[in-house]
Amino acid sequence: MRLWHIDTIPFLPRGQLLAQWRELNSIFKKEDQHILINYIYEYEKVDLLLYTNEVLNEMKKRGFKIKTFDKLQAYFEGIELPEKPYKPFTKHHNDEYLEICYFNLKEKYIRGQKDYDDNLFHQLNLFYQVKIQSKS
Repeated sequence: MRLWHIDTIPFLPRGQLLAQWRELNSIFKKEDQHILINYIYEYEKVDLLLYTNEVLNEMKKRGFKIKTFDKLQAYFEGIELPEKPYKPFTKHHNDEYLEICYFNLKEKYIRGQKDYDDNLFHQLNLFYQVKIQSKS
């Protein structure tokens, strides 16, 4: 279980994006505990809502059909979006975590994940080079 770095969401292959939605729904349903996601409970729920919205926006952009929102609506009942949006999980979704996610996705691409096309990976690679390697 993993919540990908928020900046990698536009570059996730179909399988990872769909899995992200399943994992979010599992969190909404039973507040999963897992070493890779436990940090989310250190934040207000609005951070997870902002993150979820990024995933949903990317899914809609790619034409995915989402059948139900009932777990999401129940989990975030009464939570309002901030007037000025911000990046969620800033302490944890930092440059180091971006690098971890990048190399995880790079391995999937190198190993030939069928739904990870050249164009999408090259977009991620360019983003990574500009964001991380330019700081070196």
